[in-house]
Amino acid sequence: MTDASTPAVRKPGEPALAALGLAAPAPDPADASPHSFPGGGRWRTEIPSCEGPEALAVVLKESSRLDVPIHRISQGSGVWMLTDAEITEMVEATAERDIELCLFTGPRGTWDIGGSTRTDSGGAGLRARGHDAVAGCVEDAVRATELGVKCLLVADEGVLWTLHRARAAGIIPADTTLKVSALVGPVNPASFAVYERLGADSVNVPSDLTLDHLTEIRRVSAAPMDMYIEAPDDLGGYVRMYEVAELIRRGAPLYLKFGLAKAPGIYPYGHHMRELTLATAKERVRRGRLALDLLARHGAGDDMAPLGTRLPGALNRFEISS
Repeated sequence: MTDASTPAVRKPGEPALAALGLAAPAPDPADASPHSFPGGGRWRTEIPSCEGPEALAVVLKESSRLDVPIHRISQGSGVWMLTDAEITEMVEATAERDIELCLFTGPRGTWDIGGSTRTDSGGAGLRARGHDAVAGCVEDAVRATELGVKCLLVADEGVLWTLHRARAAGIIPADTTLKVSALVGPVNPASFAVYERLGADSVNVPSDLTLDHLTEIRRVSAAPMDMYIEAPDDLGGYVRMYEVAELIRRGAPLYLKFGLAKAPGIYPYGHHMRELTLATAKERVRRGRLALDLLARHGAGDDMAPLGTRLPGALNRFEISS
């Protein structure tokens, strides 16, 4: 495996710029993350916003056609937007390819009756408002895991801690992984470490964090980090393809998420949005191919985690009191 302090073979445009006297300074080894995934590798891939079996079939077909390896596929509308038959079909299709399937849990603020989320301040955001919303998230978690789902997406600190306790108590399987949504992602090392201790197995960070921010986080936590290499418009629309090698060097272990800018939001999904959803699902895989091609051209594509790996390794947790 490549040493964590080893820079990529080259930066974008480096030979030409060096010839013109515009070479960039060499990467500082102290900035590099010393961490990797258990079993080896410093990055995994994720295709987000896969809203049901039909979109999943498109993603799997396109990933085979374009040779895009996938570690995780995630959905954003929520468990409650899928029938048991649809969840089972998605579980079976991903299991056949040894891909982790992640489904979003429960009610959240943007679809709730609370008006504060529609104010300029955004109010409480995506969080679960009140006992019943937490209960809905737990209901989704139990139902999904009983149907074979092994990864749950959460957007509330209380829900995260509750599901972590449920996992420890055997209410949901012990090997269930919990993923923090980009919609509530932490923006500093202190908050990132808190999410880890609350039970997060991977944590989405906003795509506008600087490279230095990633290094700061890696000095306090080895928890896997998820990051949109291309972010949806409602998360800023950032496109960071040319930074992908440096994002891995600074942020490993890192899930490379292939989102899509300049596309309408599709949550909560229904068949009235079918054509858009299938078209954007296909394009997300193509964006993944573009990012992987960049990594290969820059000599930084050899340290992918083995396909089929999903667990995060040993992480720090708050003590669960009886």
